Amino acid sequence: MSSNAFDVIVIGGGPGGYVAAIRASQLGFRTAVVERAHLGGICLNWGCIPTKALLRTSEVYHLMQHARDFGLSAEKIGYDVKAIVKRSRDVAGRLSGGVGMLMKKHKIQVIEGEAKLAKGGEAPKVVVGKDSYTAKHVILATGARARTVPQAGLEPDGDKIWTYREAMVPESMPKSVLVIGSGAIGIEFASFYNTMGADVTVVEMMDRVLPVEDEEISAFAAKSFRKQGMTLMTGAQVEKLDTSGKTAKVSVKTSKGKTETIEVEKVILAIGIVGNVENLGLEELGVKIEKGHVVNDGFGRTNVKGLYAIGDVAGPPWLAHKASHEGVVCVEKIAGLDVHAFETGNIPGCTYCHPQIASVGLTEAKAKEAGHEVKVGRFPFVGNGKAIALGDDQGLVKTVFDAKTGELLGAHMVGAEVTELIQGYAVARQLETTEAELMHTVFPHPTLSEMMHESVLDAYGRALHI
Repeated sequence: MSSNAFDVIVIGGGPGGYVAAIRASQLGFRTAVVERAHLGGICLNWGCIPTKALLRTSEVYHLMQHARDFGLSAEKIGYDVKAIVKRSRDVAGRLSGGVGMLMKKHKIQVIEGEAKLAKGGEAPKVVVGKDSYTAKHVILATGARARTVPQAGLEPDGDKIWTYREAMVPESMPKSVLVIGSGAIGIEFASFYNTMGADVTVVEMMDRVLPVEDEEISAFAAKSFRKQGMTLMTGAQVEKLDTSGKTAKVSVKTSKGKTETIEVEKVILAIGIVGNVENLGLEELGVKIEKGHVVNDGFGRTNVKGLYAIGDVAGPPWLAHKASHEGVVCVEKIAGLDVHAFETGNIPGCTYCHPQIASVGLTEAKAKEAGHEVKVGRFPFVGNGKAIALGDDQGLVKTVFDAKTGELLGAHMVGAEVTELIQGYAVARQLETTEAELMHTVFPHPTLSEMMHESVLDAYGRALHI
């Protein structure tokens, strides 16, 4: 085999791409990864990880401001924006370097540059600069980018109008911020800037914030955000952005049909993402693309022989852990292993705002729409000893069961550390657990996880502590 010939070439070194490459190497394939920027992709460098570093800073800052609640004293509380950003970037850099070490460990060749596909033999040929590479299997893991709407003026300028990239590295803390979109990205930045002292307004087109979450969880979160001082404008739409002055003037059509002008220092666009499908040669190869994403069959296979697509470029949910697992399924299918087609029903989603939000499976409304007769259990954080001891007793755990079979259809949480707790329900769904097994599982005391048990019990009228 020539030095430019591989069994598997992965285009994109993000959580989907580098994990797919590692699994391919483990299965004995000669593997290469093409990356145009930094190993780890958006998640490690400009997404999941550095934003969590920022949110951790805001969490500590919040606790410092409430030191007296814990019998402590803290004076002259303040912060250094440059130091906050540096810590976030250092965390990202450390993990990106770790991915490079993993590539070396697994003898995966990293090819730096921008890839383009061309017609080849068994699979498309990969061209990077002046060099060409061949492989029996080419996996697209090119990710996605922030959605913009230039015709509506919703286009970043790097100054007054930011995407997540600029929002992660502020040179100074803005006094006022307007966030357009209230999905996970928008609400996380709204939460960070609000906690750090900015006057934050969130504009959401749908009738509620966090519209993909269960309605009760969304309502609970919205009440908490407003209590923290955020302004939430739901059922509203940005009509115009004027950045000609020292500030951004945002014209917002409210849910009542009136137009309000809001003046802020910064605007953060968080109106979704679109797949990176351009300039790859996909059109020439006849690759099927729908709504800006490459279509695959559940095993990563596209309509072009030898070409696969995983992660954000292959469509929602746009989550790093979805991309990684999808990459493993794709490679194991290539290797001929007995593997099930990738499904999204058991993928947990997490939002790291304050309070945290996490969910897996169907919401109550979606379960009913699917024809299920449901039993619903709820347990409030205020009834949990550990939550009270933490000084964070505002939250809710909600479980949705099929009334006839006892199948756990979905679980939804809002409150302290729910992004860590949700995995318990994800495992339960993967194992096709019913309410009976969950009821007879012993949860340690005192822990937040006890609320998961109580929520299950409540669905069947057996809750012990409410």
